Amino acid sequence: MEEPNISLLIFYNTAGVLGAKIMQRRKVILGLLGLASSSGLAGAYWASRQQPSHLAPGIGSPRAALPSPTPQPTPTVVPHPDAPHGLYIPPRRDLRLLVISDMNGIYGSVEYDPEVDRGIGLIPYLQPDIVLGGGDMVAGQDPRLSEERIRAMWAAFDRHVAGPIRAAKLPYGFTLGNHDASCARTTRGGFLFQKERDLAREFWNDPAHDPGLNFVDRGDFPFYYTFEKDDVFYLVWDATCNYIPPEQMAWAEAALASERAQKAKLRIVIGHLPLYAITVGRDDPGEVLLEADAKRALLEKYRVHTYISGHDHGYYPGHKGQLQLLHCGILGSGPRPLLGSPLPPRKTLTLIDVDFESPDVTYYTTYHMRDLSVIDQAELPRFITGHNGLVLRRDVNWDNLTPQEIATCQARIGSLCRD
Repeated sequence: MEEPNISLLIFYNTAGVLGAKIMQRRKVILGLLGLASSSGLAGAYWASRQQPSHLAPGIGSPRAALPSPTPQPTPTVVPHPDAPHGLYIPPRRDLRLLVISDMNGIYGSVEYDPEVDRGIGLIPYLQPDIVLGGGDMVAGQDPRLSEERIRAMWAAFDRHVAGPIRAAKLPYGFTLGNHDASCARTTRGGFLFQKERDLAREFWNDPAHDPGLNFVDRGDFPFYYTFEKDDVFYLVWDATCNYIPPEQMAWAEAALASERAQKAKLRIVIGHLPLYAITVGRDDPGEVLLEADAKRALLEKYRVHTYISGHDHGYYPGHKGQLQLLHCGILGSGPRPLLGSPLPPRKTLTLIDVDFESPDVTYYTTYHMRDLSVIDQAELPRFITGHNGLVLRRDVNWDNLTPQEIATCQARIGSLCRD
């Protein structure tokens, strides 16, 4: 919060116009300080506010009040009594997933941006059943980093993220990212970042760092594996680079075809790289999984509901064909703008509430981490055209597109403009 300008106050006092405006300002400041002192997290929340919550994030000024994108809790919803003032908590359904991603800072960093701590600090109020991670937990992918530094990075991650999740007695299902343990290869076929992969394996196989998962198949944990919780079957594959080898794809198909997977009420796949590009700076073949359409067809074949990915540093709730695509936002450094959108980059965290009996099955509540306002899905682009295909917003179907929108899509990506 901005401190009062003392010299300005003196000037007003001398001019004889201190009056009601200054008294009102003092009351507001003291009131906010009182709110902040009631809770450490609430204090951080209010200190981080850049504009009133009734403004759409990044749009307008305090003088231009806009309709709130934040839905109001129904009378049956009782927010946690210690939750930050104004935090919207959606109604609970059958189960709740908290999705976080891309928490790392600059190469080699052992520090985390405030939004990481703020997001993890919301766990007691949001009360998820499980936390899911989209990768890039540490700031690796640099051959100059020593083993000592890499271990220090993982220790810092444990202090800021993994440790608090364990303390909350929640399972943490995650995929590794390219900055954790890239699968990029050398010209001779070996892993370019073998040291980082070895140390990631060392960290996650240490019993002290047990993620608390009910494994179905440990596969090559932490690179690829399956687990289940609350009638949901999860498959994690190694999408730390754009290439998943045939033997791992065969493993993935066998896992998804298994009786255990098919008897689950819901199937979710998690990988760091997305299938389709959605942000500026990530619209390149090296930044998405190769043969995306074939991989999507495989997931659709075994009735996977959602593919959760990170890496793009932008939040977009999309779908293509029958597959839901949750492009996670980012908590760490470097949010990116969506392709073809004027919206400013922002850091986000997403809740997924699951209702097995609902036609929609999953419901998203995504927070803008600057002020904890809820992002209005309707403000996001109705579709995004990347170099390898079209992604529709999750509430928009191909038949909903106007002739002008289809013409725009075709002008951008030609024959790839299809559902």
